[in-house]
Amino acid sequence: MTTNAFLADCRARLAFDLLSNTWNAVVLWALRDGPRRPVELREQIGGISSKVLTETLRRLQSNGLVDRQAHPGAPPRVEYRLTALGRTLLVPIDVVGAWAFEHGDEVLAAQEAQCTAAQCPSE
Repeated sequence: MTTNAFLADCRARLAFDLLSNTWNAVVLWALRDGPRRPVELREQIGGISSKVLTETLRRLQSNGLVDRQAHPGAPPRVEYRLTALGRTLLVPIDVVGAWAFEHGDEVLAAQEAQCTAAQCPSE
């Protein structure tokens, strides 16, 4: 493995790929306080469809970041929890979130200025 983040086999690029999907970081953060059922995650997160949540949970599970636990009963119950590996991403997610809180207005202002200069249609 190389440390050049622009090469395909670089581990840094792997991390960026994991966090580049908006919902990955959101779901990981939502699981930080313990196991959650999918319906609880949807209520906590807001704005995520059942389909996208299921896809995200499967992606996180396949990367070893989330564990799925099925409980028998009627009806059957499924919970998701962070793995030890998944927990290691909470600090970087928190750092990126703090950066966004501190600099988000600047980014939005730059986007607005760019859109104004390009005469973007208003929404």
